[in-house]
Amino acid sequence: MDFQDIDYQVDEPVATITLNRPDQLNAFTRHTLSEIREAINTAVSDQRVVGIVITGNGRAFSAGLDMSTLTEVTSAKGTGSREAKSEQLPGIFSYFLEVPKPVIAAVNGVAAGGGLILAMMSDLRFASVDASVTTVFLKRGLIAEHGSSWLLPRMVGVSKALDLLWMSDKISAEEAIEIGLIDRVYEPDQLLPEATAYIAKLAKTSAPKAIAASKNLVYRHLGMAYPDALREADSVQSDFVGAPDSIEGANAFIERRPPRFQRLGDD
Repeated sequence: MDFQDIDYQVDEPVATITLNRPDQLNAFTRHTLSEIREAINTAVSDQRVVGIVITGNGRAFSAGLDMSTLTEVTSAKGTGSREAKSEQLPGIFSYFLEVPKPVIAAVNGVAAGGGLILAMMSDLRFASVDASVTTVFLKRGLIAEHGSSWLLPRMVGVSKALDLLWMSDKISAEEAIEIGLIDRVYEPDQLLPEATAYIAKLAKTSAPKAIAASKNLVYRHLGMAYPDALREADSVQSDFVGAPDSIEGANAFIERRPPRFQRLGDD
Protein backbone atom coordinates (compact mmCIF):
# COMPACT_ATOMS: atom_id res chain seq x y z
CA MET A 1 0.00 0.00 0.00
CA ASP A 2 1.45 3.36 -1.08
CA PHE A 3 1.24 6.40 1.18
CA GLN A 4 2.70 9.86 0.75
CA ASP A 5 2.95 11.26 4.29
CA ILE A 6 3.32 8.05 6.30
CA ASP A 7 4.99 4.68 6.06
CA TYR A 8 2.92 1.57 6.80
CA GLN A 9 4.50 -1.79 7.51
CA VAL A 10 3.19 -5.07 8.89
CA ASP A 11 5.57 -7.44 10.65
CA GLU A 12 3.14 -9.92 12.16
CA PRO A 13 1.65 -9.36 14.72
CA VAL A 14 2.47 -5.62 14.58
CA ALA A 15 1.41 -2.89 12.18
CA THR A 16 3.77 0.09 12.37
CA ILE A 17 2.66 3.51 11.18
CA THR A 18 5.55 5.97 10.81
CA LEU A 19 4.78 9.65 10.35
CA ASN A 20 7.06 10.54 7.46
CA ARG A 21 7.31 14.29 7.00
CA PRO A 22 10.58 14.79 8.92
CA ASP A 23 11.43 18.14 7.33
CA GLN A 24 8.10 19.46 8.62
CA LEU A 25 8.53 17.79 12.03
CA ASN A 26 5.83 15.32 10.96
CA ALA A 27 3.17 18.01 11.13
CA PHE A 28 -0.29 16.98 9.94
CA THR A 29 -1.99 18.18 6.82
CA ARG A 30 -5.52 17.07 6.00
CA HIS A 31 -3.95 14.51 3.69
CA THR A 32 -1.76 13.19 6.50
CA LEU A 33 -4.77 12.77 8.79
CA SER A 34 -6.61 10.93 6.02
CA GLU A 35 -3.67 8.57 5.47
CA ILE A 36 -3.36 7.80 9.18
CA ARG A 37 -7.03 6.88 9.31
CA GLU A 38 -6.72 4.69 6.22
CA ALA A 39 -3.72 2.91 7.73
CA ILE A 40 -5.56 2.33 11.01
CA ASN A 41 -8.56 0.89 9.15
CA THR A 42 -6.25 -1.36 7.15
CA ALA A 43 -4.61 -2.65 10.33
CA VAL A 44 -7.98 -3.29 11.98
CA SER A 45 -9.15 -5.44 9.06
CA ASP A 46 -5.89 -7.43 8.85
CA GLN A 47 -5.96 -10.67 10.87
CA ARG A 48 -2.17 -10.69 11.03
CA VAL A 49 -2.27 -7.52 13.13
CA VAL A 50 -2.82 -7.82 16.86
CA GLY A 51 -1.71 -4.27 17.69
CA ILE A 52 -0.60 -0.98 16.14
CA VAL A 53 2.47 1.12 16.88
CA ILE A 54 2.67 4.76 15.75
CA THR A 55 5.99 6.62 15.68
CA GLY A 56 7.72 9.44 13.81
CA ASN A 57 10.60 9.64 11.35
CA GLY A 58 13.36 12.08 12.26
CA ARG A 59 13.73 14.20 15.38
CA ALA A 60 10.03 14.80 16.01
CA PHE A 61 7.06 12.61 16.81
CA SER A 62 4.73 15.32 15.51
CA ALA A 63 4.54 19.09 15.86
CA GLY A 64 0.76 18.97 15.41
CA LEU A 65 -1.16 20.63 12.62
CA ASP A 66 0.91 21.98 9.74
CA MET A 67 0.90 25.79 9.83
CA SER A 68 -0.95 26.03 6.52
CA THR A 69 -3.62 23.66 7.79
CA LEU A 70 -3.80 25.43 11.16
CA THR A 71 -4.27 28.79 9.42
CA GLU A 72 -7.01 27.31 7.27
CA VAL A 73 -8.79 25.77 10.26
CA THR A 74 -8.59 28.84 12.50
CA SER A 75 -9.73 31.12 9.69
CA ALA A 76 -12.77 28.93 9.08
CA LYS A 77 -13.59 28.83 12.80
CA GLY A 78 -13.20 32.58 13.01
CA THR A 79 -16.11 33.11 10.62
CA GLY A 80 -18.48 31.64 13.17
CA SER A 81 -19.32 28.74 10.88
CA ARG A 82 -20.13 25.36 12.42
CA GLU A 83 -19.64 22.01 10.80
CA ALA A 84 -22.72 19.90 10.29
CA LYS A 85 -23.46 17.59 13.20
CA SER A 86 -22.78 13.91 12.69
CA GLU A 87 -22.57 10.72 14.70
CA GLN A 88 -18.79 10.83 14.43
CA LEU A 89 -16.96 12.04 17.52
CA PRO A 90 -15.36 15.49 17.06
CA GLY A 91 -11.62 15.96 17.41
CA ILE A 92 -8.69 14.49 15.53
CA PHE A 93 -7.85 10.90 16.49
CA SER A 94 -10.97 10.50 18.67
CA TYR A 95 -11.72 7.37 16.63
CA PHE A 96 -8.66 5.73 18.22
CA LEU A 97 -10.80 5.12 21.32
CA GLU A 98 -13.04 2.85 19.25
CA VAL A 99 -10.29 0.93 17.46
CA PRO A 100 -10.64 -2.70 18.67
CA LYS A 101 -6.89 -3.31 18.65
CA PRO A 102 -4.25 -1.84 20.99
CA VAL A 103 -2.64 1.38 19.75
CA ILE A 104 0.77 2.33 21.17
CA ALA A 105 2.33 5.73 20.54
CA ALA A 106 6.12 5.38 20.38
CA VAL A 107 7.00 9.03 20.97
CA ASN A 108 10.48 9.46 19.52
CA GLY A 109 10.77 13.26 19.76
CA VAL A 110 8.68 16.34 20.43
CA ALA A 111 4.91 15.81 20.56
CA ALA A 112 3.16 19.16 20.42
CA GLY A 113 -0.50 20.13 20.09
CA GLY A 114 -2.15 17.66 17.77
CA GLY A 115 0.91 15.43 18.03
CA LEU A 116 0.30 15.18 21.77
CA ILE A 117 -3.39 14.48 21.09
CA LEU A 118 -2.34 11.55 18.86
CA ALA A 119 -0.26 10.19 21.73
CA MET A 120 -2.99 10.75 24.32
CA MET A 121 -5.68 9.11 22.17
CA SER A 122 -3.42 6.06 21.87
CA ASP A 123 -3.95 3.38 24.51
CA LEU A 124 -0.34 3.42 25.74
CA ARG A 125 2.46 5.95 25.43
CA PHE A 126 6.08 4.83 25.26
CA ALA A 127 8.72 7.53 24.82
CA SER A 128 12.38 8.03 24.06
CA VAL A 129 14.47 9.72 26.75
CA ASP A 130 14.94 12.44 24.11
CA ALA A 131 11.21 13.05 23.73
CA SER A 132 9.27 16.04 25.03
CA VAL A 133 5.62 17.07 25.08
CA THR A 134 3.63 20.29 25.12
CA THR A 135 -0.06 21.09 24.82
CA VAL A 136 0.68 24.46 23.09
CA PHE A 137 -3.02 25.23 22.35
CA LEU A 138 -3.37 28.28 24.61
CA LYS A 139 -0.21 29.81 23.15
CA ARG A 140 -2.03 29.79 19.81
CA GLY A 141 -5.13 31.42 21.29
CA LEU A 142 -7.02 28.11 21.31
CA ILE A 143 -8.68 26.12 24.08
CA ALA A 144 -8.03 22.59 25.35
CA GLU A 145 -9.46 21.01 22.23
CA HIS A 146 -9.65 17.62 20.50
CA GLY A 147 -10.62 15.84 23.71
CA SER A 148 -7.66 17.04 25.79
CA SER A 149 -10.01 18.52 28.42
CA TRP A 150 -11.42 15.00 28.92
CA LEU A 151 -8.16 13.06 28.63
CA LEU A 152 -5.62 15.10 30.58
CA PRO A 153 -7.43 15.26 33.95
CA ARG A 154 -7.94 11.50 33.84
CA MET A 155 -4.25 10.94 33.18
CA VAL A 156 -2.58 13.48 35.45
CA GLY A 157 -5.28 14.98 37.72
CA VAL A 158 -7.18 18.25 37.47
CA SER A 159 -4.63 20.76 38.76
CA LYS A 160 -1.74 19.31 36.75
CA ALA A 161 -3.94 19.22 33.63
CA LEU A 162 -4.76 22.91 34.05
CA ASP A 163 -1.07 23.69 34.57
CA LEU A 164 -0.09 21.81 31.41
CA LEU A 165 -2.80 23.58 29.42
CA TRP A 166 -2.43 27.10 30.82
CA MET A 167 1.34 27.32 30.75
CA SER A 168 1.83 25.10 27.69
CA ASP A 169 5.42 24.52 28.76
CA LYS A 170 7.48 21.82 27.11
CA ILE A 171 8.21 18.99 29.53
CA SER A 172 10.65 16.12 29.17
CA ALA A 173 9.80 12.45 28.88
CA GLU A 174 11.08 11.91 32.41
CA GLU A 175 8.78 14.64 33.75
CA ALA A 176 5.90 13.23 31.72
CA ILE A 177 6.31 9.73 33.16
CA GLU A 178 6.42 11.14 36.69
CA ILE A 179 2.97 12.72 36.30
CA GLY A 180 1.44 9.78 34.42
CA LEU A 181 1.30 11.29 30.93
CA ILE A 182 3.84 8.78 29.58
CA ASP A 183 3.80 5.10 30.55
CA ARG A 184 7.36 3.95 29.79
CA VAL A 185 10.64 5.59 28.78
CA TYR A 186 13.45 3.95 26.80
CA GLU A 187 16.74 4.81 25.18
CA PRO A 188 16.16 5.99 21.59
CA ASP A 189 17.38 2.77 19.94
CA GLN A 190 15.16 0.67 22.20
CA LEU A 191 11.90 2.60 21.80
CA LEU A 192 10.48 0.94 18.69
CA PRO A 193 11.76 -2.57 19.56
CA GLU A 194 10.16 -2.32 23.00
CA ALA A 195 6.85 -1.08 21.60
CA THR A 196 6.68 -3.86 19.04
CA ALA A 197 7.79 -6.44 21.62
CA TYR A 198 4.86 -5.40 23.80
CA ILE A 199 2.41 -6.21 20.99
CA ALA A 200 4.25 -9.45 20.22
CA LYS A 201 3.87 -10.54 23.84
CA LEU A 202 0.17 -9.69 23.78
CA ALA A 203 -0.23 -11.84 20.67
CA LYS A 204 1.23 -14.81 22.54
CA THR A 205 -0.65 -14.42 25.81
CA SER A 206 -3.94 -12.56 25.42
CA ALA A 207 -7.12 -13.10 23.40
CA PRO A 208 -7.64 -10.36 20.78
CA LYS A 209 -11.42 -10.41 21.23
CA ALA A 210 -11.01 -10.01 24.99
CA ILE A 211 -8.47 -7.21 24.43
CA ALA A 212 -10.99 -5.36 22.28
CA ALA A 213 -13.87 -5.89 24.72
CA SER A 214 -11.78 -4.81 27.70
CA LYS A 215 -10.61 -1.66 25.91
CA ASN A 216 -14.19 -0.78 25.06
CA LEU A 217 -15.35 -1.32 28.64
CA VAL A 218 -12.52 0.74 30.14
CA TYR A 219 -13.27 3.79 27.99
CA ARG A 220 -17.04 3.47 28.34
CA HIS A 221 -16.85 3.09 32.10
CA LEU A 222 -14.85 6.29 32.55
CA GLY A 223 -18.14 8.15 32.22
CA MET A 224 -20.44 5.64 33.89
CA ALA A 225 -21.62 5.13 37.46
CA TYR A 226 -20.09 2.04 39.06
CA PRO A 227 -23.36 0.05 39.43
CA ASP A 228 -24.01 0.40 35.69
CA ALA A 229 -20.39 -0.40 34.87
CA LEU A 230 -20.43 -3.57 36.98
CA ARG A 231 -23.66 -4.76 35.40
CA GLU A 232 -22.37 -4.13 31.89
CA ALA A 233 -19.08 -5.93 32.59
CA ASP A 234 -21.00 -8.89 33.99
CA SER A 235 -23.18 -9.01 30.90
CA VAL A 236 -20.20 -8.89 28.53
CA GLN A 237 -18.37 -11.52 30.56
CA SER A 238 -21.30 -13.90 30.18
CA ASP A 239 -20.77 -13.76 26.40
CA PHE A 240 -17.13 -14.79 26.82
CA VAL A 241 -17.59 -17.64 29.28
CA GLY A 242 -17.90 -20.84 27.26
CA ALA A 243 -16.90 -19.13 24.01
CA PRO A 244 -14.08 -20.67 21.91
CA ASP A 245 -11.41 -18.37 23.32
CA SER A 246 -12.22 -19.14 26.96
CA ILE A 247 -12.21 -22.88 26.19
CA GLU A 248 -8.87 -22.52 24.41
CA GLY A 249 -7.47 -20.48 27.30
CA ALA A 250 -8.44 -23.15 29.81
CA ASN A 251 -7.08 -25.97 27.64
CA ALA A 252 -3.79 -24.12 27.08
CA PHE A 253 -3.38 -23.66 30.84
CA ILE A 254 -4.13 -27.32 31.58
CA GLU A 255 -1.87 -28.54 28.78
CA ARG A 256 0.87 -26.04 29.68
CA ARG A 257 1.19 -24.64 26.18
CA PRO A 258 0.75 -21.19 24.57
CA PRO A 259 -2.87 -20.42 23.70
CA ARG A 260 -4.03 -20.19 20.09
CA PHE A 261 -6.68 -17.48 20.25
CA GLN A 262 -8.82 -16.26 17.35
CA ARG A 263 -7.55 -13.11 15.63
CA LEU A 264 -9.63 -10.05 14.73
CA GLY A 265 -9.94 -8.93 11.11
CA ASP A 266 -11.74 -9.42 7.84
CA ASP A 267 -9.10 -11.42 5.95
